Amino acid sequence: MLEVGSIFLSIALLVFFAYRGFSVLILAPAIALFTVLINFGEPLLANYTQIFMVKLGEFATAYFPLFLLSAIFGKLMESSGSARAIANYVSEKIGEENAILAVVLSCSVLTYGGVSLFVVAFAVYPIAVELFKKSQTPKRLIPGAIGLGSFTFTMVSLPGTPAIQNAIPSQYFGTNTFAAPGIGLICSAIMFVLGMLWFKYQLSKARLAKEGYGNHRDNVMNVANSNLPNFWLAITPIVIVILLNYICVAYIFSNIDTSYLAQKKYGATSLKTVAGNWAIIVALFASIIFLIAMHFRKIEITKCLNMGAVDSLAPIFNTGSVVGYGAVINSLTGFAIIRDYVLNMSSGNPLISSSFVTGILSGITGSASGGMSISLEMLGAKYLEMANATGINPEMLHRIVSMASASLNMMPHNGALITLLAICGLTHKDSYKDLFVVGLIVPTFTLVVAILMHSIFGCF
Repeated sequence: MLEVGSIFLSIALLVFFAYRGFSVLILAPAIALFTVLINFGEPLLANYTQIFMVKLGEFATAYFPLFLLSAIFGKLMESSGSARAIANYVSEKIGEENAILAVVLSCSVLTYGGVSLFVVAFAVYPIAVELFKKSQTPKRLIPGAIGLGSFTFTMVSLPGTPAIQNAIPSQYFGTNTFAAPGIGLICSAIMFVLGMLWFKYQLSKARLAKEGYGNHRDNVMNVANSNLPNFWLAITPIVIVILLNYICVAYIFSNIDTSYLAQKKYGATSLKTVAGNWAIIVALFASIIFLIAMHFRKIEITKCLNMGAVDSLAPIFNTGSVVGYGAVINSLTGFAIIRDYVLNMSSGNPLISSSFVTGILSGITGSASGGMSISLEMLGAKYLEMANATGINPEMLHRIVSMASASLNMMPHNGALITLLAICGLTHKDSYKDLFVVGLIVPTFTLVVAILMHSIFGCF
């Protein structure tokens, strides 16, 4: 039928043009409106101004502080030398013979502390080059090592991680970033272990083939390490983010009067809905103040704040555009048919349905946050209703949706993947196989394990 066919055509076009490098800021509205156009009888301009733009605006309103503070925090960590100091310290302790493990752990510490994935890639890449050269580890493995430490467990399953992929579900399910901590920790360990086993296998093959680092132009600046802060000072902002995030959620917000949130001017909401978002905002703000206070003599504060502000705009509007696209598709008759089919196929289990829909949409958009946002905008309320009806803890729903966003998103057109390869000076042919395994196969397998664990032990 035409309505359903138009949606699949729309998705195919989104993948086709995204893979060829077109910006989602252009693609999302253009393809959404094209889909409306071929669904005869649907008003074109009303869909653009009253659905697409409204939903984009709602997303930006809800998450702009988080994107802004994260970008500024990352810029200050980079400018103060804290990110580089952490990477150096981990590398020294692990040893150059364990170059891959050192890179993975360095990325994990930085991303778990709220440093932008892109900042992490820029900060760790020079260290990775040095370590891989000394140990004669093939350079082609660097993107996969950075990806394992940045795009997997520290992004979606490690409890408390301030990554946007772990924060977005809180808005829909009334949870927080520490949702289902036991299952999150186990799944994080599974992703880490399986990823490292893959690299051990790849490295043993390279050694047998006598493959070394290779002949590459690395484009790495020789940055002096003499002006870097010591490790303990460098890691303190990350500790502040993690601890203050938890303290706000567990102790502070629950003990203050927030009854005013029920008023219409505050959106007639509740603390449960906003606590997760508030906690991350407070934690990141406190860490930014700490960084400025500790390093104000050697960083250009105005420059860092301005660059962080500018750097936050593209990610939030890219994701917001994808949310707007999803809202338009959600309003079409054909989507109701697809939605009912998917929900019926999952036998009324919101964990299976949400993981399937979120994973597919993340793969289509090449964005974990984008795919998740579309899924939750379209079906978040329905998933929560199903969870409550079947006795499933919303925390488990949070964790599954977050993990599902990283299951299929590592497609060739993924923006973070393309940026990472560009930073490393490598191609899809060189390194995509490793990113596919550790960034797609392993997270998807772990997602299945998480659902099975819930079916046996429940949420913990």
